[in-house]
Parts: sequence; C-alpha cells; structure tokens
Amino acid sequence: MAARKRAPARKPKKKEWSAPSPADCLASPPELSELRGRIEDDGGAIVGSYVDPFGGKPLLIAILPIDRVEPTHFQSDISETHQNRLANVIGKTGRFLDPIICVTAPNAGYWTPNGNHRLQAMRKLGAKAITALVVPEHEVAWQILALNTERAHNLRERSLEVVRIYRNLLETRSAEPEESFAFFLEDPALVTLGICYEATPRFAGGAYHPVLRRAEAFSTLPLGKAVVVREKTAKLLGEVEQKVAAVVAKLRERGLTSPYLRPFVVARINPLRFHKGEPPPIDEVLTTMRDKAARFNVDKVRQEDLMGASGPPPEE
Repeated sequence: MAARKRAPARKPKKKEWSAPSPADCLASPPELSELRGRIEDDGGAIVGSYVDPFGGKPLLIAILPIDRVEPTHFQSDISETHQNRLANVIGKTGRFLDPIICVTAPNAGYWTPNGNHRLQAMRKLGAKAITALVVPEHEVAWQILALNTERAHNLRERSLEVVRIYRNLLETRSAEPEESFAFFLEDPALVTLGICYEATPRFAGGAYHPVLRRAEAFSTLPLGKAVVVREKTAKLLGEVEQKVAAVVAKLRERGLTSPYLRPFVVARINPLRFHKGEPPPIDEVLTTMRDKAARFNVDKVRQEDLMGASGPPPEE
C-alpha cells in the first residue's frame, strides 16, 4: 500500500499590526500617575499625556526645571561648537521647538539620553525650564545610540558610549547574560573598542573594527564575567596595535607614504582576509595578527603596493 503523502505544514499567520488612530492616542494612562506626581513634586508642569502612535506606549509632555535635568553619564562628550550653534539658532528665533527626551534618574531628577546639546544650549541662554518628552521606562536611557540623532557619531564616540552603557549595566545587572543587552549595545566590537579608547583616546580603532565585527559575538556569560573576557581581548588588541604601529613607523622611515599605511598593514596580517565560514575565536585571531605583525618584513613593501590600499580615515 502506497504511503500517504503528508500535507505541507501550514505557515502560521502573521499577526496583523493595527496602527492606532489619532483619537486612539488621546489617553491619560493610569500607569503615568506616579510619574505625574514626581514631576509636579519637582516643580515641573504637565502639558499632556498620550500613547505613542506606533507601539501604544504611554508618554508625558512636561516642562521640567532645567536644573533637575542632566545628560546620561555614559554618553559622548559634548561638542562646544554644536552647543554654540544651537544656542545661536534658539536665541535668534526666540523659540525652543525641539523637546528633549527624558527618563527618571535612579535617585532624583531626570536624565536625557537624547538632548544634551539642546540642554546645554538652553542653559547657556539662561533658561530656567525645558520642554521634555518624558518616558516612564528607565531602560530607554540605554538606547542612546538609536535615539541620538543630534549629530553623527564617529566610531570613537559610538564605542565610548557603548562601553559607558556597559559599565552602567554592570552596576545593577551584572548577573544577567551579556547577550540579553545586545539591543542596547548594538555591536560587540564596540565594547572591545570602547575599552581600548578608554585606555588610549587616539587608538586607531577604524583599522580593526572590520576584524572585530566579523569575529566577535555577544556572550552567554553573565555581564560580570563577560567584562573580564572583553578586557582581555582589548588588552590583546592593544598589543596588536603596538606591533602594527612599529611596522608603520618603519615603513615611513623607508620613505613610503600613504594615508592608509595602517589599514594596509592590518589587511596583510588579517587571518580572516581570505577565510571562509565561521571565523576562529577572536583571541586566536588577534594572537595570529600580533605574531604576524612582529614578523612583518617591511623591506618587501613597495610604494606601488600602497596604491590600491584603502580603509577608514586615519583618525576615525
């Protein structure tokens, strides 16, 4: 008797997303009552509340006392040029039209993960209050990379922000697996590079980012243990850079010139350059790179070899 053919499995139906209408967004969710009380106790004024038109999450619009608002302490350093430009524009127009985003700080006051330049510009102008979109969920503060649209972040700024978020998470959630924070941290390579930038502000991270991005992954280890591994990897990367810097110096002594000398050397010692499939563990990759850099023969490099070299800007 012929075997009966099994019917093909039915694909589960996708749950249709229903966007709320403008009228649906008009709401005063009861879960905001505690936040309302906190803002009023701090001398702030509630303008209104609503649920956002995408995820339906409750939000408040408020006028906060400016001296109660601070930037999250793990974001990038402020640019005085950008701050002065904003102060000039606000002063000339006589209007502050772009509310900052705020979350409640752990003990008192408010943090802004997106709005520090606007905050400092308003302070410079002598403002006593600032308009804010206040989010009840404190976790939003860690989503700074996704939220901060004030200016483009270069690799150094992004890496330092990520490692500062990482260290903040260590203070309160060190027992949770590192991989559970992937959304906040964005890229595991940024954690390693951030540690390097902390130790060496002018670290040439752009040359190594492609290697790290390919070989690193978020760990299943608790954050408190994962950070030890990250710091070990960052130390090894620093050793690679020391060897590479020595090679670059020797190439320059021979009269070879190119803005891409370092990426050229890194490419030559990169064991993943022609590797297919899953890469080896990152520490194994970096150890190979360090050893190859130590044996690098600068006498075999010619100026024409550098003609096709390219890479990230030297000071990225």
